[in-house]
Amino acid sequence: MKNIRLIFVGGFLGAGKTTLLYELTRILTERGKKVGLITNDQAPDLADTSLLEHTSVKVAEVAGSCFCCDFKGLKSAINDLGKDERPDIIIAEPVGSCTDLSATLINPIKDIMKTEISLAPLTVLADPGRLTGILDGNSAMHPSAVYIIKKQLEESDVIAVSKSDMYDHDHTTTLTGRLKLLFPECEIMTLSAKSGEGLQEWLDLILTQEEAGKNIAEVNYDRYAEGEAVLGWLNCSASLSGAGIDWDRFTQDLMKEIARRIEERNLTVGHIKMLVENGDKYISANLTGNRETLSCRWSAGKGDYAEMIFNARVEMSPGNLEVLFTDSLKVVTDGLIEVKIRRLKSLSPGRPQPTYRYNREAGNK
Repeated sequence: MKNIRLIFVGGFLGAGKTTLLYELTRILTERGKKVGLITNDQAPDLADTSLLEHTSVKVAEVAGSCFCCDFKGLKSAINDLGKDERPDIIIAEPVGSCTDLSATLINPIKDIMKTEISLAPLTVLADPGRLTGILDGNSAMHPSAVYIIKKQLEESDVIAVSKSDMYDHDHTTTLTGRLKLLFPECEIMTLSAKSGEGLQEWLDLILTQEEAGKNIAEVNYDRYAEGEAVLGWLNCSASLSGAGIDWDRFTQDLMKEIARRIEERNLTVGHIKMLVENGDKYISANLTGNRETLSCRWSAGKGDYAEMIFNARVEMSPGNLEVLFTDSLKVVTDGLIEVKIRRLKSLSPGRPQPTYRYNREAGNK
């Protein structure tokens, strides 16, 4: 029996991983491939999971810690996806603030699960906006968060400069040229999940290339832990009700109100995601910085009831992030929309404790 092809798509928060997974799933299923998806987060109620469930493929979620700190959970998710009908391909999206994946995921899988899994090269997406500041040495992000991004790039097999549709060709060409000089062992490319630019080239590579996990970075776990801990994390799931509410307008208004408050405090955003579902209709909203970075896809239309999942990763304390969110929600609902919060969790990630860590490529002594 042919091994399942396992594709990890990493990259920092807001790099465009979920959008890419959504499009990749559509392309592969249209080609007749059986696809499974695995999402990952430090807490349950993930907007990515709910969004990807609209692709009509099986989705598993590993919540409570990153893949590398819950290797058993990752294996269980892989097994669950294969219970009823064995997939040809599984695509997995690690937590955006995670690094050291080559040492803690790719090579352990190559060693422990080699009879079950065929690994694709580790792809790391890089947002051109953030990448420019990091390469120029003037990023507004916390230095330890920048450290995580640099380590993600260093350990990758493929670096894909994402969102190429949002930047001019000269800008992305300059970035890829700089990356080739800095990371000569990596494949460097550009792509856009929205326009389709570069997708076929990248897909051909990850479906055929057998070399994965060749770049193992030296990681200072004190800096790594600090880089994650500077972010406040918030996940919320809630039921919404009102008379003939325009759910698209509500979603946009809430995201803009939160963006306004973040801009006033000059805070750095990892990402903010929101999914509102009105029956079979839904709207997905993403924010990676100021209000100008807000993007929305699809439409939830109008109605009396909706379900909301909200995720935020911002450089502020979890408690203050929770207050910012709940205050914004009160302003936007303004007595016209009743909100029943099912679960609201804010936290700061603990120190990473990987299940395995290989200091060399599996198979090399």
